[in-house]
Amino acid sequence: MTDTGRSYCVVVGSLNIDLFVTAERPPRKGETVLGTGFGLFPGGKGANQAVQLARLGSETYIVGRIGADIFADQVVGSLEAAAVRTDYLIKDAGAGTGKGCVFSDAAGDNWIVVVPEANMRWQSHDIENARALIQGARALIVQLEIPLPVVARAIDLACEADVLVVLNPAPASELPGGLLRKVDLLVPNETEASILAGLSVGDVESAKEAARLLQSKADNTVTITLGSAGSVTATGDDIIHTPAFPVEVADVTAAGDSFCACLAYALTESHDLETALRFASAGGALSVTRLGAQPSLPTLDEINTFLEHPGG
Repeated sequence: MTDTGRSYCVVVGSLNIDLFVTAERPPRKGETVLGTGFGLFPGGKGANQAVQLARLGSETYIVGRIGADIFADQVVGSLEAAAVRTDYLIKDAGAGTGKGCVFSDAAGDNWIVVVPEANMRWQSHDIENARALIQGARALIVQLEIPLPVVARAIDLACEADVLVVLNPAPASELPGGLLRKVDLLVPNETEASILAGLSVGDVESAKEAARLLQSKADNTVTITLGSAGSVTATGDDIIHTPAFPVEVADVTAAGDSFCACLAYALTESHDLETALRFASAGGALSVTRLGAQPSLPTLDEINTFLEHPGG
C-alpha cells in the first residue's frame, strides 16, 4: 500500500476484561485441578489490536462499547496508557463490559469463552457517527466479536473512501461472499480458514489450498496464521509461506491480534508484503512469551530489536 497522506488507523471492535487462569492441564469433565496462576487483564480482539497498533507508533482510534461497571475504567485506562484514542467509545448503562474467560495450560495452549455483553448492543447510529473518522483513515481493522451488520457497515463506509480494510474473522463463522469481496486483507487462523473455505486446515499444504480458494472467492490477499508453523499468504499469483520464529511460549492469547495489527501497520507504512509478514511474525512471536493479552503486546523497538537478533 502506498502512503495516502492519511495519518491514523481505526479499529472497530470488541473490548473485554479477561479473567486469566493457568494450570498444568485442563480439567476433565467433573474434575477440579489446582491452578498455577491468575490474572485480570484488559482484552477483547478490537482493544488488543488497537493497543498493538498504538505501541507501534500508529495514531489509532477505537470505536466500540463498554459497560457501566467496575471493569470499564480498567479497560479504558489500558487503552489510554497505550495512547489509543477513545473519543468514539460508548458507555452502555444497560450492560456490563464484555468478559473473556481464558484458560492456559503448561504448553501455552488456551481455551477461551467470551461473554460479549455491551459488545453486542450496538445501535445503528453508533457506527454512522464514526463515518467521517473511518473514511479519513489509512486503514480499518475489524473482527467478529461485535454484531455482523456493524462490521459490514463499517466495511462499506471504508470502501466508499478507498480505505484499506483488514478483516480478522474471529471468532470463526461463515460470512457472505459479498462481504469478503470488499476486504483487502483477510487474516484468519486455521480454524477460521477451515470454516470459510469449507476444508480442513491443519498444516502448510492445506493452508495453501485454503488460502488460494479464499482468494478466488474474494479477489484479495489472504493470510492464514498457523501458530508455530508460521503463516501462508495468497496474493496475486503468489503463495508465500512465512515461518514462525521459535520462542518459548508462555501464553498465546493475543498472538493473532498482534500478528494482524502488525501486518496492517507494516502495510500502511508501505513495506512490501514479505517484509510486512516477517514483521508481523516477529510481533506475534514476542507476544506469546508474556502472560495476558494487552500486557504481552510488543513495542516497535522491541520488534525491530528482535528482528535484528531473532535468536536472542
